[in-house]
Amino acid sequence: MESTLPAVAEELLENIKKAFQETSHVPDDLLLGLNFIFGPSAVPALDLVDRRAVTRVTSPSGRTAYQVLGNSGKLYTCYSSCHFCTCPAFGFTVLQKSESLLCKHILAVYLSQAMGACQELTVSEEQLTSILLAEEEDE
Repeated sequence: MESTLPAVAEELLENIKKAFQETSHVPDDLLLGLNFIFGPSAVPALDLVDRRAVTRVTSPSGRTAYQVLGNSGKLYTCYSSCHFCTCPAFGFTVLQKSESLLCKHILAVYLSQAMGACQELTVSEEQLTSILLAEEEDE
């Protein structure tokens, strides 16, 4: 079952994608909306996009995950299909306290998708499995 964001957030991300495709930049009104909806995650997420810190990892079978290089130098694995990130902030502010819709890493994934700013990496099935299992071992 695919999880969805609230309609207003989905619409905002779609408007960002359209605007970026047409003009190669995000207008100020959409940046303000991003800040309003996603709060303190918005600016750091945009910074991650600017630094091209998001990598889409794909295997031959079509399985996909995203890795985001955080400011600390740690790689976090994100799953856009279910809005999940392996970072501690996601577990605390999103899942436990419900203070935010998303952490900065998963928001950076969505923004990178909208702006075509994802790095691309194709790996074997075994490599992708290793990436996913490495995250579990870290916990």
